[in-house]
Amino acid sequence: MRCFGDGNPLYERYHDEEWGVPVRDEQGLFERISLEAFQSGLAWITILRKREAFRDAFAGFDPEAVARFGDADVERLMGDAGIVRNRAKIEATIANARATLALRDTGTPLHELVWSFAPPPRPEPATSAGEIPAQTPESKALAKALKAAGFRFVGPTTAYAAMQACGLVDDHLAGCIRS
Repeated sequence: MRCFGDGNPLYERYHDEEWGVPVRDEQGLFERISLEAFQSGLAWITILRKREAFRDAFAGFDPEAVARFGDADVERLMGDAGIVRNRAKIEATIANARATLALRDTGTPLHELVWSFAPPPRPEPATSAGEIPAQTPESKALAKALKAAGFRFVGPTTAYAAMQACGLVDDHLAGCIRS
């Protein structure tokens, strides 16, 4: 049994190989935070289907490259049918790349900031999706810290989804092939 994704090979592969696997590098975290922001209000499968197009459009989620994007890039991205064309989310991704670089300058790179909010492991896995929160005190604190660092589109629910995706929390259900 899987927590989610049964019946869709793309979703199954994401569940089995990525979701909940620790991501500790800056570029990987920047990509996951960016994709979680784009997912806001949409189904995750929509983002998974467009993931390669997002990678192409956003220079492989290299924060240094994305931080150099300007108005012409925003317009280019708004015309790219391969991604979610939401101006606020596109501009937030560029701002978040710049904030990622600014964090480096403060001596607390993105991976250190994000992982400083990892909660202690759960004593037992949840037995149903209803037991898994949409946000936690740690995700609220992470969202607040990211916003203070200049990040946008990173509310507590998006922060918690990123925490799940990046392995800060293990929300695989009891009986899941990954638990």
